[in-house]
Amino acid sequence: MLSKRSLVGVQLNFRTLAVLFFLLIGTQVFAADPAVVESDEAIAAGKTVFNANCKTCHKLDQKAIGPALRGITDRQSIEWAKSFIKNSQAVIASGDDYANKLYAEYNNLMMPSHEFLSDADLDNLLSYIEYGDKVDPAAQAAAAGTEGAVSGGGGGIPTEYLTIIVVVLLIVLLLILIVLGLIISVLTKYIDKQDLPEDDKEFVSQKFNLGKVLKSDGFIIIVTALVVALVAKTAIDGLYNVGVQQGYAPTQPIAYSHALHAGTLEIECQYCHTGVEIGKSANIPSANICMNCHTHVQNVQGKEGISPEIQKIYDAVDNNKPIEWVRVHNLPDLAYFNHSQHVKVGGIECQTCHGPIEEMEVVYQHSSLTMGWCIDCHRQTEIAADGNEYYDKLVQLHSDSKDALKVKDIGGLECAKCHY
Repeated sequence: MLSKRSLVGVQLNFRTLAVLFFLLIGTQVFAADPAVVESDEAIAAGKTVFNANCKTCHKLDQKAIGPALRGITDRQSIEWAKSFIKNSQAVIASGDDYANKLYAEYNNLMMPSHEFLSDADLDNLLSYIEYGDKVDPAAQAAAAGTEGAVSGGGGGIPTEYLTIIVVVLLIVLLLILIVLGLIISVLTKYIDKQDLPEDDKEFVSQKFNLGKVLKSDGFIIIVTALVVALVAKTAIDGLYNVGVQQGYAPTQPIAYSHALHAGTLEIECQYCHTGVEIGKSANIPSANICMNCHTHVQNVQGKEGISPEIQKIYDAVDNNKPIEWVRVHNLPDLAYFNHSQHVKVGGIECQTCHGPIEEMEVVYQHSSLTMGWCIDCHRQTEIAADGNEYYDKLVQLHSDSKDALKVKDIGGLECAKCHY
């Protein structure tokens, strides 16, 4: 038999072990990923990574080409987020449910891999995503409204919001009807117990007539209002998307693979699209440019003989006829866009507008190319003024501002810049 003192000692030892155990567990929990923190240094470094790799398709607190990013470490684990950023295609291919839902929701657009990012880069990036550039909700709503007003596609009230409003109204209407039904039922039972005149009893005991309800003015007005609202919503959605061809991927006369040429073989875009740094248009390459290589490369993936697709290039050259490529990206005539101004002067990468072109077997329109999309880019893009004397005076005039010099500060939002 244990003495009372021994029992007390056992209890104390047990409590001590329990406290140490929970302290250990707590330490492990809080040390799970201490690098994703609300630190000014980490947030600043993460913003640099974000601007270089993510801002083309993502925003922190609202949807863009891709989903809003803030809160990803609440929705999924930090390790999952890092894996998805490094190689989203591998995560999707693994059958991950959340990744595949995102892939389907955003029209099967594949995010480029970022295997080159180190763990420190990813920690800083997630720190910026979770804690950086937090804005006042009212100001954010106002900014979203302004952007939507000028956007040709994806602007105005988002479709999902209108759908939610209609569904909520229907649910509220249904709840009202249920409550009214319950009230009528309770009152009817109460009145039945009262001593009423015969006329009143006949009125109270009358049966529910569905036909009269369906023919009533109130029901007709409600149904008409709902139909008008749905038709108006559909018409507005259609108007906002007139001329927007995001995702357009026509079949070309030759099955040219950018994934092979720009991706695997790492041929620079400028080699084929010769005007991209010197003129307004990027130029569609002529068959002669193709023949610079395909005079010697006549097959595909080790197959013997001239492949059928490469034979089409030979036929075009022999018959002196241009290859009739189908245009994918086409701005309206009222909008002026200069490739050299963006690529040569601005240093903008092709992928900023055209997406992961080096991964496309069939080229598709990656961005919406709407007015709102362009304006938002001009609002966010910083000017690379270092070492360029052209910007010295502008930088000096802008020195009093706390924000970096951006395209919007040098006339990037003026109407005449694109419409003249």
